[in-house]
Amino acid sequence: MIFRGLSVGMMDSNCYIIGCEDTKEGVVVDPGADGKKILKKVDDLGLKITAIVLTHGHVDHIGALAEVRDATGAKVMIHAEDADQLTDAGKNLSAYVGARLSTKAADCLLQDKDEIEVGKITLEVIHTPGHTRGGISIKCAPDTLITGDTLFAGSVGRSDFPGGSHTQLISSIKNKLLKFPDETRVYPGHGPSSTIGEEKKFNPFLR
Repeated sequence: MIFRGLSVGMMDSNCYIIGCEDTKEGVVVDPGADGKKILKKVDDLGLKITAIVLTHGHVDHIGALAEVRDATGAKVMIHAEDADQLTDAGKNLSAYVGARLSTKAADCLLQDKDEIEVGKITLEVIHTPGHTRGGISIKCAPDTLITGDTLFAGSVGRSDFPGGSHTQLISSIKNKLLKFPDETRVYPGHGPSSTIGEEKKFNPFLR
């Protein structure tokens, strides 16, 4: 599996590129900004992007969505509970930073346990609400999780935005993410990577 992370935008959001080494098909996860930077990395990796998967619909995760979609022709996928964030500047929070971002509706609305085929790789959707109603994490391999703005290294996502719930967020983490083996790598929406074991031991929000 090809797996690359890029820090993009003024909010240092993490964008991930996942590809199949055999077929060279790939997906982009959370193109938050810097579309040209993302597309250059895709080109460097020799991938054909077939899908853009969004862990949720906030502006810092969809800022370069239109640019990447238009350049690749890829299908846009987001959980059904966050679908309206793509077309509503208030719900994706861009209205609050003066951007008023609105994009086309998603091509595919995801649900918990859906599978996304990327060549010979299967990505599994894990619905982890709390930061947003439709927030998801993505199991990319038995030992690799993308957690969006649900779980960070040493912290957890904010729950004070519309649709957020701290109780639901902690439940999502404890009941769906911490069940993975301790050695599982955690790749969040912001900041450095971690492991499930490290978060169990040291994350103050999970004690």
